[in-house]
Order: sequence, then C-alpha cells, then structure tokens
Amino acid sequence: MEIGIVGKPNAGKTTFFNAATLSNATVANYPFTTIEANVGITFVKTKCVCREFGVKCSPKNSKCINGYRFIPIKIIDVAGLVPDAHKGRGLGNKFLDDIRKADVLIHVIDASGSTDEEGRVYKPGSYDVTKDVIFLEREIDLWFFNIIKKHWEKILRKIKGENLDFVKYFTEKFSGLGVREEHVRKALTMIKKDIYNFDENDLFEFSKTLREISKPIIIAANKIDIDISEENLKILKKRFPDKIIIPVSALAEYVLRKYDKERKIEYIPGESSFKILKKLSEKDMKILNFIEKNILKKYKSTGVQDCINVAVFDVLKKIVVYPVENENSLTDKHGNVLPDAFLMNKDATPLDLAYKIHSDLAKGFIAAIDIRTKKRLSKEYKLKDGDVIKIYFKL
Repeated sequence: MEIGIVGKPNAGKTTFFNAATLSNATVANYPFTTIEANVGITFVKTKCVCREFGVKCSPKNSKCINGYRFIPIKIIDVAGLVPDAHKGRGLGNKFLDDIRKADVLIHVIDASGSTDEEGRVYKPGSYDVTKDVIFLEREIDLWFFNIIKKHWEKILRKIKGENLDFVKYFTEKFSGLGVREEHVRKALTMIKKDIYNFDENDLFEFSKTLREISKPIIIAANKIDIDISEENLKILKKRFPDKIIIPVSALAEYVLRKYDKERKIEYIPGESSFKILKKLSEKDMKILNFIEKNILKKYKSTGVQDCINVAVFDVLKKIVVYPVENENSLTDKHGNVLPDAFLMNKDATPLDLAYKIHSDLAKGFIAAIDIRTKKRLSKEYKLKDGDVIKIYFKL
C-alpha cells in the first residue's frame, strides 16, 4: 500500500511528509524544492487489542504505544504540480510518473491562500484556495486520459480481433497505473455506455472515473493556524461538500513529534494534548502554547495523523487483523505477544491472511480459529477489524 502526497509547490507537502515520517527532507520558501520524490515510512494508528486482552505487546512488524498500534505504510512526497503539468510543464511528467503506484492521494493545499498556482508567495488571503482543488484534479485526470487515449484504438482492435475479455486485458495493459480489475468494472458500470461507442468525451469521463476510483483524493487544508485559513476552510467545505477535507497544521505536527523524540514532551500522533516532561526554554513554551491554543484545542488534532487514518480506514476500507500461533498466550513461536498487525481488505478471508503471512501457510491451510470465541473459521469467513486469528495448516 502506498500513499502519495500531492499539491502545488510551496503548499507544505514536504513539511507534511516530514511530520508524517519525522524525516528532514528539504523545505524552502520557493517553488520546486522537491525535485526527486521523497520516499518514507509513516504509520496508520488504531487502538490495539492488547488492552482488551490485558497483555503487553512485543510487536515485530509495527509499534504499540500506550495502547495504540502503529502500522507502517509507504508514503511518497512528489514534485509540486502546476497548471498544464500533464503536458510536461514544470516537473509535470516526473510528478505524474511518481504517483503511478499510489493507492490514495493526500492533496496538501495552502488554506491560507498565500501561494498562487505557481507556488509564489503572497499575502495570506490573496489567492482563491478553491482553484487548487480544481486544477490539480484536472491535471491528474488529463494525465490518465492521455495515457489511455494513446492506446485506446489499439486495445479495442486487440480485444475484438482475439475475442479477449476487455477488463482483464485493459487491467493488464495499465497495471503500471495501479489499476485493478474491480476499478475498471466499476468505472464501466458508472459510464453505462458500450466501449465501442465511446466518443472522446466518453473516454475522458471513463478515464476520470477510473482515476477517482483507483486514486481517490483527500484534501489536507494545511497552514490552518493562520487566521484567514479558518474562513477558507468553510469556503472549501461549502464549495466541495462531497470531498473529504481535513484541517491540518503540518508544521505543528512536526514540532510535536520532534519534541517528543527529544523527550521534551510526551506526544502520541493524532492526540489532542501532550505532556511536558521537563523544564523548557521560554521559546519552546511559547511554541507549545501557540500549538495548544490555536490548533489542538480548536481542531482536536494537527490533522496529519487524521489524514493518514482516513486514507487507510475510511477511503481504502482497510481493517487490522492480528495473527498468533498460541491461542492462550497470544504469541508467536518466539514468545512475542501479538507480534504482527496486518492491514487487510474489508472482505479478506483467513486464507488471504495466510497468504499475507507466508505462501506455504496458505498452501497448507486447514482452518482458522477466532481467539475470542474459540470458533473454527472456514477459509471463506470474512475477517473483521480487530480479529485475533490462529491459523491451522499442514506442511
């Protein structure tokens, strides 16, 4: 699974990336600071089952902090997008190529309206923030459309001449875009027109719909701590009522995570408060007081962790499942308690979980046990979020 961070230059994409990963990618107040994509690991956050079972975790593939399980996910911060990027303007070709494999996109916009579409800095409130939403989505849609259009006639001739299944062949052809068969089927259902009768408008709508399904977008309204941003947030939500828009202060999140790492404070990402651990300088206290008053108390979080969680759980519909080998101690063969937490599709089965762990486990699959109920589960059982599962298999 991969999350892409997108947006125009100077909107705060790299600060968001740094906050989400606690990295130090270059941040500067001019366009195209990011040329090569920054790739890192962030974590989706969920309540761990350890408290329910009264055990202390010793995780291997994730982290457990104060009863919260943090599961790693790949995240990529790409070069800034400007109008006509789909034609190669700016770093458009590189930007678009970098997001090919992304499952979901977080569009970081400057909610203060202090940067124009080229990333040039102006006085807050000088720029209409709704323009960013429109132009970026159109650029990505046109990128999809141009790639598909280039091969469309050839695809139709191929499937007709060889009597191929369109969905399977199309998916194979465009697998590099992160498109799956279920995406293509859903897009075709929504267009409701025979592919052989598509005109250019139909093909664009199909391409756009396919992009929306395969690369959904969440809007991170960044720089929410600037006064005008609160009003712009209302404008965004009124203008785009069907979009997911989350108020964000990426800089505040970065500061809190950095101070936590330095043990100045105790802070769990996504929480609405922090605990000061030692006497701090006047400068540090001023920064923390500002964050607490203008962000945490007003918005309940900095929004960065919310974006990641919403992307994974609400948009991609993932669930968390905990496999164990010993149903009594909840351990693996090495004695690690609740060692792994896997992100699975909401319709995943115990057999899917077995494949996730190891192919040999899946090949020898016999059955699974729900640790809570002690019930035997078939390989077709639909897993639920928070399931703790033991898999029986033969070698």
